[in-house]
Amino acid sequence: MCDAVVARARQEALNDVRAVPSYGGNPEHKRNPGDFGLDPPSYPRLGKTLCDAIHISTRAEAMELLLEGLSRGLFSAQARGLWPQNVWAVTDDGQPLEAQLEGDGRYHGYPMPENDPFREEVLTRWEQK
Repeated sequence: MCDAVVARARQEALNDVRAVPSYGGNPEHKRNPGDFGLDPPSYPRLGKTLCDAIHISTRAEAMELLLEGLSRGLFSAQARGLWPQNVWAVTDDGQPLEAQLEGDGRYHGYPMPENDPFREEVLTRWEQK
């Protein structure tokens, strides 16, 4: 089966209301834990980008961006079952984000590092969708 057909089938499956991902978060990307319910609450690590720096402080905001990235088709071909390994989104003020699958439809996300060459591709694709 060609990649386009597989991608279209996966997008249709993800659009199914029963296929709703969840957002867990990761304490390594948080200075302030907000309402993410993390354990430990926060554990900012050197070299990790922080969600606080781009003003994402609630699970609802993170979930909205994850769903928007999925609906725009900005996700990786690599998947575990139905769920793509990575999903990309862009904040209203133009900050590109990447979410990684933790397992069974549960993701955590973070701002893409400034030196990530894929940032520009995400921004370009976001504008096209």
